[in-house]
Amino acid sequence: MRIFGLAGWSGSGKTTLMTSLIPEFVKRGLKVSTVKHAHHEFDLERPGKDSWRHREAGASEVLIVSQRRWALMHELRGEDEPGLDALLPRITPVDLLLVEGFKYHRHPKIEVYRPVLGKPPLYPDDPFVVAVASDAALSGLPLPCLPLAAPATVAEFILSHDGCPRWRS
Repeated sequence: MRIFGLAGWSGSGKTTLMTSLIPEFVKRGLKVSTVKHAHHEFDLERPGKDSWRHREAGASEVLIVSQRRWALMHELRGEDEPGLDALLPRITPVDLLLVEGFKYHRHPKIEVYRPVLGKPPLYPDDPFVVAVASDAALSGLPLPCLPLAAPATVAEFILSHDGCPRWRS
């Protein structure tokens, strides 16, 4: 399973790029999964629904199954947030695992960078940033600069990147 990530500041366009990349890979015949890191509390079910009530009652894990999908929710209940390495064994192997966030993990990634946000770039401090996708020309950039609005170009870069690690338990 090849792993490649997108990292960047909030509001930079990581999710927009991610949702544009997925169909690019799928139309090339690849099976793709994603991992998204959230910096805030989130919930998949509305309060009062059965699985929500199970978790509120103290269940450590709740598995929801329907005719169309299943989802496993694990409550940390005071445990530390797991890192990406701890989560990888839980992912069903696919051709490509795209990771959004986890900017400090040691996997190759493209930094999504918009100068208008006024934030410093990540690439100088992260040797795993192998390219930058931006909506602006970036002078003096020591890495490939990819057009943020061209997901086919970004997808081609990812597929041709030879440092893309394979992971398998």
